[in-house]
Amino acid sequence: MSDASKAMRERPLSPHLQVWRWHITMATSILHRATGVALYVGALIAAAWAVSLAKGPEAYAQFKGLMGSPLGKVVMFGLTLSFFYHLANGVRHLVWDMGKGLDVKTANATAVLVFAFTAAATIAVWAIAMMTGAI
Repeated sequence: MSDASKAMRERPLSPHLQVWRWHITMATSILHRATGVALYVGALIAAAWAVSLAKGPEAYAQFKGLMGSPLGKVVMFGLTLSFFYHLANGVRHLVWDMGKGLDVKTANATAVLVFAFTAAATIAVWAIAMMTGAI
């Protein structure tokens, strides 16, 4: 007879987020997925914008009121941030697809570059919007 039926053996646990040491390329991978989801939400907002335009001036005024509210501005800022992050990280992935920049040092440097571009582009767009009176 075997001893397997008598006692349940401890099974090894699969590595998870608590086990892995966080590093910047791991964060960029997770954020790339999260910003992709956020951009789907942005597409729904763009569809709502188009529908409000089609429904007429009253519906469009309601949409503008919602998007011009503090919560709407926070959402739009987040979408701007998501757009530029996803764009920059997507370009980084295209470079990787060509077989370039795959070593750890370059991957970490380009991750920092993605974050820097995201911050600079988002701030620039919102600064221009404020200077022109769009917000």
